[in-house]
Amino acid sequence: MVVRLPSLAWFGRWVGGVSLAGLAACQAGQPEATRPTPLPQDPLVEAYTNHDPAFQYTEPYRKITRPGTDLEQKIVDLIASAQSSVEVAVQELRLPKIAQALIDRQKAGVKVRVILENTYSRPFSSFTAAEIAKLPEREQGRYKEAIQLIDINGDGQLSPDEINQRDALVMLRNAKVPWIDDTADGSEGSSLMHDKFVVVDGRQVIVTSANFTTSDIHGDFKSPSSRGNANNLLKIDSAEVASLFTQEFNVMWGDGPGGKLDSKFGVKKPFLPVRQVILGATTIEVHFSPTNATIPWSQSSNGLIGKTLSTAQRSIEMALFVFSDQTLVNQLEVMNQRGVQIRTLIDPGFAYRPFSEGLDMLGVALADNCKSEPNNRPWQSPIATVGVPRLPPGDLLHNKFGVIDRQTVITGSHNWTAAANNANDETVLVIHSPIVAAHYEREFERLYTNAILGVPPAIARKAEKERSRCPMSGATNPTAAVRSATPITSPQKTNLPTASTPMTQPPKHSQKARSQAPTTPSQRVNLNTASQAELEALPGVGPGLAKRIIAARQHKPFTSLADLDQVSGVGPKLLKKLEDHVTW
Repeated sequence: MVVRLPSLAWFGRWVGGVSLAGLAACQAGQPEATRPTPLPQDPLVEAYTNHDPAFQYTEPYRKITRPGTDLEQKIVDLIASAQSSVEVAVQELRLPKIAQALIDRQKAGVKVRVILENTYSRPFSSFTAAEIAKLPEREQGRYKEAIQLIDINGDGQLSPDEINQRDALVMLRNAKVPWIDDTADGSEGSSLMHDKFVVVDGRQVIVTSANFTTSDIHGDFKSPSSRGNANNLLKIDSAEVASLFTQEFNVMWGDGPGGKLDSKFGVKKPFLPVRQVILGATTIEVHFSPTNATIPWSQSSNGLIGKTLSTAQRSIEMALFVFSDQTLVNQLEVMNQRGVQIRTLIDPGFAYRPFSEGLDMLGVALADNCKSEPNNRPWQSPIATVGVPRLPPGDLLHNKFGVIDRQTVITGSHNWTAAANNANDETVLVIHSPIVAAHYEREFERLYTNAILGVPPAIARKAEKERSRCPMSGATNPTAAVRSATPITSPQKTNLPTASTPMTQPPKHSQKARSQAPTTPSQRVNLNTASQAELEALPGVGPGLAKRIIAARQHKPFTSLADLDQVSGVGPKLLKKLEDHVTW
């Protein structure tokens, strides 16, 4: 069988005034003499990033030599060392080298088990053209990336040999490597199985912010200048730490494939408090999300993050994919008032959305249709050390870390959001070690250099417009909006990268079109792309529910009405009312 592929058309973009060619030149391999000295490693807690300027490697798929540490190879090497067992829990696994390492270990008699997120537990090569056409735009991008990885000779067709050699999930299936996803408890799947960890021989653990994909580790096929989403990885040598991860894995695994529906994901898992492990001079705190909303916030993963931030005496640096927890940003405001220096970078795709706490720190609030975020509180004394990094086209700031006083690191798979805290399967680690912290400090400084800081003019204009249009709504802090309407403070003053920030380009729909309830398939509202106003125009959907729908899709795209039914406030009656008005 030969699978014929749809045409793939990729277009280069400019980012922040820097051309593709310029970015490619900046990302090229450095001569060894010009590289910074590698940082020392804690013997039991090693830290790596895929953009570390002290190292260089040639990635295995595009054959591009570039700065950074090959995180895939770190994972492969750990798996290859296994003598008795390997447990992998990861949202998405598409890299064939990792699949092959798991297969080789199973052939050698090692017990191998894999848990995946159900959205990504099907081989991309098995999708039909009709199914591909129904995928949301973001998922179509994932599909195209995976297909280019599998298409070894680049002829636009997938042969059986190519599929068997490069489609990681087909490789695992053919080798009968046991895996489950988060539907193994008999449900439609948890909110999001977002973990990214590997446990080997009950002794060594890898915890990373990266999914096992080309995009998250090496870079996108669609963009020659892409070097992979900014991510980090910890390798921990500790039987005590490993036992905590194996315990978490076993709760999710249950009886495994074909067993009883006794797997537990999301809030079905039993609540466990933060556990602490001391390794020599290093202390590690471990917590697994989610925490049921009935349990005090202070005992949750976000509570652990908040407790750790509160210890800062001098500085806090944060590199976050998304930041939307109001309690955490309120706490940071108190730290700022105490004189703690706070610097924050957020992925350009999330930094300036209405729910972003980066806007609070900048003293700005944005609203949809004069309706502000509940409990939103822009800072009365804003800071200008918040912004977005300059990234090659296609790459994201996918880290989820904070560094406190250059002594302590918060990291893991857990985004700083309510969804991660109360719905998703996640990992948060707090590492108390200046040796480990130095690696994250170097990565933060790399990202912060030439970052675009402060309030972009377009955002300031939007905030001012809302203040004028909605003077009584409280949607915007008027003083902050005026004060923030200044040029971006950055080493190089340029416009925000429009390729990475689609939220600054409002949907080109007339108000009349928004207010009309769709009645035909072509008019249906796409739950994955609709604006706040478009969602509120749906029958039975108010501002609060619209916000919850938007928040839910940031962590797991809608693929069915069953997914919509998982959103708080959607019941059978409303679902029936919406079924002819929505798509995905």
